[in-house]
Amino acid sequence: MPVVARAGRLEDGACRHMLVWRAGPGWRMISSAVLGGGIGAREWVLNAQVRPGYSRMDPDRHLAELARAQGLAGPGVGLMTAAQVDDVTWAVDQGVTAVVTTGIGVPTWAAAPDPGAADAGHRPGTINILVAVPAPVSDSGLVNLLATATEAKVQALLDADYSCSGTPSDAICVAVRESAPGERHELFGGPRSTWGSRLARAVHRAVLQGAERDRARRETGKPVDHGGPTPSCAVADVLGSGRSGGAAAQLSVDALRLGPHLVEDRGEFGIPQLVSDDPAVLRAGHGAARS
Repeated sequence: MPVVARAGRLEDGACRHMLVWRAGPGWRMISSAVLGGGIGAREWVLNAQVRPGYSRMDPDRHLAELARAQGLAGPGVGLMTAAQVDDVTWAVDQGVTAVVTTGIGVPTWAAAPDPGAADAGHRPGTINILVAVPAPVSDSGLVNLLATATEAKVQALLDADYSCSGTPSDAICVAVRESAPGERHELFGGPRSTWGSRLARAVHRAVLQGAERDRARRETGKPVDHGGPTPSCAVADVLGSGRSGGAAAQLSVDALRLGPHLVEDRGEFGIPQLVSDDPAVLRAGHGAARS
């Protein structure tokens, strides 16, 4: 299960939060992100909240600056959103973890009649999805996993009574383990494959809850910004701390539950790496080794 930390920084007159997964070596990722997109080895994922109406024309450089400020080195993935990253949602299904930040300020269909039509006023949006799959998967299977995650996102939006396929700026990152010498790659990532079906269920649950929370948040009005980072802005393990709306409580009985079985190893920048001491997880080979 990824250890996702939260950090804050002063930007555009207010504290902006970001989520950081320090995956470490041994992961291959596919992403549509502006920084580190494509397919290849990646060691971290950053999801940074920016102000509504963000207008910088060099978001890749901006994200690289934020990554350096967090001490992130090597190849990684940088995502950006104007949605509230504090309302991150997540779900786990048999080892697959989906972590989602949801803002549906500009719901749209991919095949909109006039995608260039001007929107009346800016409404913060973007659905950013990160999925971690603890298995080696071929490149073709990895592409298929990304497609499956997108299909699950659309299904969740429809189930949440949104008439859209997403927002114009949605981004996604799917991470799989690199294979050990002689280890067999999983070839498939469709919704009926072993890992694709688990990914689809996890993404669906996390996006569904995120969409419901986003609707409720918009009904109560804009969150109040604060002027700068405070000690409470830093959270070492958002998913494990229960600081936000995770979907873990809604998991099916066959889901892999790591919550009660996490062992903390606090590292640099106060961000821990967590491993599982659950015997079932250890037998499956998903615990005991820090990454």
